[in-house]
Amino acid sequence: MAEITLAQAARWCGGTIDPKYANRSFLGANNDSRKIEPGQLFVALQGARDGHDFIPMAIENGAAAVLCTHMDGDYPAIVVEDTRIALGQIAREERKRIGMKVVGVTGSVGKSTTKEMIASVLETTYRVAKTPANHNNDIGMPMAILSIPEDTEVAVLEMGMNHFREIAYLSSIGQPDVAVIINIGTMHIEHLGSKEGIRQAKLEILEGLRPGGMILLNGDDEMLWPVRGDLNVRSVYFGSENDQCAVCATDLKADENGLSFRVHTGCEAFDVSLALEGQHYVLDALAAVCAGIQLGVSTERICEALQGFQNMAGRQEIFQANGYTIIKDCYNAGPESMAAALAVLGKKSGRRIAVLGDMLELGNRAAQEHYLIGGISADKADMLFAYGPNSENVVSGAVAGGMNADNARAFEDRQELAAALKVIAKPGDVLLFKGSHGMHMELALESFLA
Repeated sequence: MAEITLAQAARWCGGTIDPKYANRSFLGANNDSRKIEPGQLFVALQGARDGHDFIPMAIENGAAAVLCTHMDGDYPAIVVEDTRIALGQIAREERKRIGMKVVGVTGSVGKSTTKEMIASVLETTYRVAKTPANHNNDIGMPMAILSIPEDTEVAVLEMGMNHFREIAYLSSIGQPDVAVIINIGTMHIEHLGSKEGIRQAKLEILEGLRPGGMILLNGDDEMLWPVRGDLNVRSVYFGSENDQCAVCATDLKADENGLSFRVHTGCEAFDVSLALEGQHYVLDALAAVCAGIQLGVSTERICEALQGFQNMAGRQEIFQANGYTIIKDCYNAGPESMAAALAVLGKKSGRRIAVLGDMLELGNRAAQEHYLIGGISADKADMLFAYGPNSENVVSGAVAGGMNADNARAFEDRQELAAALKVIAKPGDVLLFKGSHGMHMELALESFLA
């Protein structure tokens, strides 16, 4: 990352500074005074708690300067009207200054995995940076940009949202050369009203696209294929079911060792293998193939990167513990990703137990979607342990789908679920733990294994 002076940052965001601190510089930014690293800019955000209250702690922990709306003392600071907007403005100018290519990734399900796959492919040829962990919102993504090394050639930026205009804002900061929409699902439908609304919000990524940029789209997605004639930018579709896509996967084989398939690009065909279980990963990999091809990565390097790809922690980690096979997929959940995880469970040998937390932000569709997941559980699992306000809906769906009522249980307390699971589970069982991030199913797993 490059040092940015307060004078430079103030010019970028329209802030004011004390002239005596004009040449003070910072490296990166952070909005958590406890985690601030020496030399970073502390961003005092005003939310449930006022970040200005933590300025003294941030300075004590090594902050080089502060981005704030008002001051109480003498310290290096950039004073602005809105710290969130100012952070985005500084990040936008830093993105321009570095001048790297940017791949922006969004979608309802699988954004992080797709981002990681694309980065792995591009790292074979370029110096690559990417948004870490869940830094995909209006605070995390700008901070990630400010931490990008100055010699970065390509940045892969994940862009998330749950309201209209949030992707447009992120795209205006990241200014992607290549945009990727991996799918349109039902997550965040509570705020966006319909799948059409979700599609509209995801397509906002085009608003920040740089001149000459392009978009990569999932041609298997029933919401994305119909817009192909309405986009005023160069577009490439990828898919495994729609043979009209420019990049297609055929000859899919799946087992407990992973996935393999053949990719056809129109110019050539080559084989790809993944050490991941679940056919939903094929589309993530195809997005990475497309991004690699568009940025000039050889097919040999693309295949090598995907063959060695390992997913992020918390996303379908499969491991052995205490005699059980554990599928830990606790990072987040929506109807589509829950169904995909249950499909993986359904192919395992041994007694299969689905331990499912609620899926959040589904609005008035919550009861219906949880009932439907219960029905899928009846087909893919032998037992069901459901947790959360919608757990009874999941259980009802499972029983209606044919699961014995004695094998489907609902819980409103995570510790009670873990305790009951300890009584029932036996070595040799396969257990899937999955739910929305806010349900913290990783805590249920920790209690179960303790």
